[in-house]
Parts: sequence; C-alpha cells; structure tokens
Amino acid sequence: MLSLEILLAFAIVFAIAAFGLRSWQLYRMPLGFAVQDVWSVSIGTGGKDRLDGASIDAFLRGVRELPEVAQASFASITPYTHSTHIDGMKAPGGPEIPANLMEASDDFAAVMSVPLAEGRWFAPGDNGAAARPVVINRMLAERLFPGQAALGRAYASDNDLEHFKVVGIVDDYRGKGELMAPVPFMIKRFVPTDVSSYARSLLLRVKPGTDRAFESRLNSRLKAIRNDWSYSIRPLPDLRKSELNAGFTPLIILATIAAFMLVMVAFGLFGALWQNTTQRIPEIGLRRALGARAGAIYGQIIAEQLLLSSVAIALGLVLLVQLPLTGALGAALNWQVFFGAAGLSMTVIYLLSLLCSLYPGWRASRLSPTQALHHE
Repeated sequence: MLSLEILLAFAIVFAIAAFGLRSWQLYRMPLGFAVQDVWSVSIGTGGKDRLDGASIDAFLRGVRELPEVAQASFASITPYTHSTHIDGMKAPGGPEIPANLMEASDDFAAVMSVPLAEGRWFAPGDNGAAARPVVINRMLAERLFPGQAALGRAYASDNDLEHFKVVGIVDDYRGKGELMAPVPFMIKRFVPTDVSSYARSLLLRVKPGTDRAFESRLNSRLKAIRNDWSYSIRPLPDLRKSELNAGFTPLIILATIAAFMLVMVAFGLFGALWQNTTQRIPEIGLRRALGARAGAIYGQIIAEQLLLSSVAIALGLVLLVQLPLTGALGAALNWQVFFGAAGLSMTVIYLLSLLCSLYPGWRASRLSPTQALHHE
C-alpha cells in the first residue's frame, strides 16, 4: 500500500512537472513577431462577414493620418486570440498537409516586426499574380517539400481551388502567443478585391510612448469612417498578458491540488512509518542490546523508506517512459521534458520520503533495550 501511494504521488508530480516544463519550453521559443507598441482593432460589421476594398482603403488611409501611427495593416486573425483557420495543402505529387493559415496585407511584416529567414514579403508588385503569394514557416516548408528548397515553389489547397507560391519563409510564427505549440503555418497575401477574404483585424504600430488616451482619438477616427460599425481597441501587450494568465491558470490550479495531495500522502507515510517503528520495538531493542549504535538504527529506518520509494519510482518510470517512446503525446512530452519532469519528480518524492522518515527514525534510534523488554 505504501508503494502504491508513493507511485500515485510520483505520477501526479510528474504530470505537473511535465506540464510546467513544456510551458516553459514553449515560452522560451522564438515567437516570430513583436508586440511592443502594437495595437489591435477588431471591427464589428453588424453581421457582415467581409469588408469591401473601399472600406479597407478608407480605414488604412484614415488611421495613417494620425500622428501616433507609424504603420497599419489588415489581418484575418489578431495575435493572442483563439481564432484558428486550418486547411489542407498539397504540393505536386505530395500528401495533404493540414496547415494553420491567415491573411495579411503588405505592411503586416512591418507592423508586427516579423523576421524573414528567406525570400521577401508581399508587395504591390504581386498584384495580378496567377498564384497567390504566401509566406510560410519552416515546419510547413519541410513537410510540403521534404529535402528540397521551398522558396519559389508552388502548391495548392486540398480542393485545388487556390494556388499559392512561396515568396518568403519565416522560422516560425505562433500567433496565439508564447504557450502555443509550433504548427505548420502560412500567411497568404490579403487582396482587398477578393470576396472570400475575412480580414477584419486592423493592426497598428504606434510610436513609442503612445499612451492610453490614444484609444479615444483612434475610436473617433474610426467612427468618422464608419459610424454604424463597432470597434474593439486593445494594445497587444494587454492581450498578451491576458493570454498568459489564461494559459498559466490551469497549471497553478493543478499545482495547488497536487500540493494538497502530497500533504495527504505525507501524513499517510508518516503514520505508516510511526506504526511500523512501534511494531518493531522488540527488534530494535534487541539490536540495541547487541551493540547497534543509535545512528545505525536511524539510518536503517531512513534507508528502508528510501528503498521503498525507489521501487515505486522505478515502476512509475517504466510505465511513464512508454509515452515518449510511443509518441502518444507528441511534442508535448518530448525527451527533454520527460527527463526534466522525471528528475523533478524523483527529487520531490525522495525529499518527501526523507522528511516523513526523520522523526520515526529518530524515535527508533532513541529506543533503549529496557524499553523493548518493558514492551514485551
């Protein structure tokens, strides 16, 4: 029962540690854009799905006249939101690759400070191109064209309704923020005359030092353009903060629950060890009578508990190692996360076992032979 209890505690600590380490691993990965001094405007069109080219041009010209605005761009998905558009892509003769995608206008890279690894960004010179220009991330490039250069290559959507040409490659772009796992991703050029476009997010790079009072001036300018529509204006750093809080909240809740469970496990281990040393008073007293030192008794109790913990940990590792071996959780539990979580979990369980055995071990080491005879 003690081994089973320790095994359960080990599995719980492992899960929390793996979740935390994976989140930290994702947080440290390159994001693919910068949010400082960027504001977003979500345009509510009162049920109208698409913006016409004249409205988009009016919005861009209108906000660029504001002295605080350095760059402006339209996009179909605002960074740090949960919007997702997934479609299948196929290179000639290749398999279908599911990819996340979004639309963005020519100034998007300048607004979001998107670093290009290869090629170029969209430009007005792409007007009238037979295949729509796209910028894709490295992951999609490798899956569409394995072992080949992707720049300048063409591919199509799975239904062959759209054809694309790769004009640029980024190492990554994680639009949902630092806790988003890398996925195959493409940004296709937004064309205002395209009736199938869903670009309704206006992104602005403002001059450094722009304060929140700008929100009122911006809203007034937008209302002057289309008074019958609504506008949700937020700085991207605020969206980032909200998204990170939402992402880390489950981890905090699970860690709190796990802490309470570990306290219960600790009480259980302490009670079991107390009962065990009480039942072994005759044995311990006899050892003391035969000349065993108090330190040897103390070490025996602690070593037995650590050995019991080692058996439970070994069994837990045998079971948990199947997850990265089989790839059941994919990149969420890669080997780096597995070994880190295993090391942290082992440390916690050994420390817990040591703390729970200190007092019972000390109590046993203080036992004298006369107490053992009296117990009999």
